[in-house]
Amino acid sequence: MTERHIPVLGVPALEFLNVRDGGVYIDGTYGAGGYSAAMLGAAGCKVIGIDRDQTAIAAGFDAVQASAGRLTLVEDRFSNLDEVARQCGFAQVDGVVLDVGVSSMQLDQPERGFSFRLDGPLDMRMSAEGPSAADVVAVADERDLANIIFLLGEERHSRGVARAIVKARTEAPITTTAALARIVGSVVRSKPNEIHPATRTFQALRIFVNNELGELAAALAGAERILKPGGRLVVVSFHSLEDRIVKSFLVSRGEARGGSRHLPHIEQAASSFTTLTKRPVVADAQENARNPRARSAKLRAAERTEAPAHDTDLSDLLPRLPSLDDVMKGR
Repeated sequence: MTERHIPVLGVPALEFLNVRDGGVYIDGTYGAGGYSAAMLGAAGCKVIGIDRDQTAIAAGFDAVQASAGRLTLVEDRFSNLDEVARQCGFAQVDGVVLDVGVSSMQLDQPERGFSFRLDGPLDMRMSAEGPSAADVVAVADERDLANIIFLLGEERHSRGVARAIVKARTEAPITTTAALARIVGSVVRSKPNEIHPATRTFQALRIFVNNELGELAAALAGAERILKPGGRLVVVSFHSLEDRIVKSFLVSRGEARGGSRHLPHIEQAASSFTTLTKRPVVADAQENARNPRARSAKLRAAERTEAPAHDTDLSDLLPRLPSLDDVMKGR
């Protein structure tokens, strides 16, 4: 395994998962297989690796062959992880690990269109399905574009960027990463040692095209349903939007609210998780030096209780935006 495939925060992730002989674990974001390899090497366990990217699944063929039946790879969205586990014959599992966001492999492939560092088609899809980023910037109205870029990219110049995109597409289709980066760079200025001007806009479009935050919320609920009592959930996220969703989910599943003498008694659902990380775990200086991507990573972990899974809607955890289908239909 090359250095870029060493899993971020892999050591604490493995410790929190508490991998044991005979256990069954889900790697919901298989990628290059770093977390799966670590779990398989730590104990005589079984791992179900899930990835919506068919190239990641294909690249894992040798790992499956070498695992002697202990690794199963499934091409699917991690929002379906509980159903995938059941289809693999497991009603409950001992652990779930999620490494949220785009993988280094995807960023390094120009033809995938995730990065402005290397020119390529403006795609950004983690799977080969659905509208691409080029499709979104071609049809989304200025207001929706501005909201997407502001809420998902936290770009304070979002209105100016959206205005520039709408103007540019009247002159020529925006079909490459370099073209979009130039348009954003005409509005957003950066100083030396700051992130590239297009970083936040690219992040926003990638998250929107892949419904990454909605997928994360659904995956957390799926983990709650499939983990057995004592099972562990470990999530590694890379920006504040993801971490906020994970934190809010664990708070909603773990807090025991007290009643009020001024209000009628309301039955509260029992806590389904016990949080193991009161504060997120971050990489140490050594890991940051070895892997710059680790600098923004935060790990949160929790242990499943015996209480039943909650049935509350998680949509309140997500930014208020139109769906991808609505944007493509022009609402």
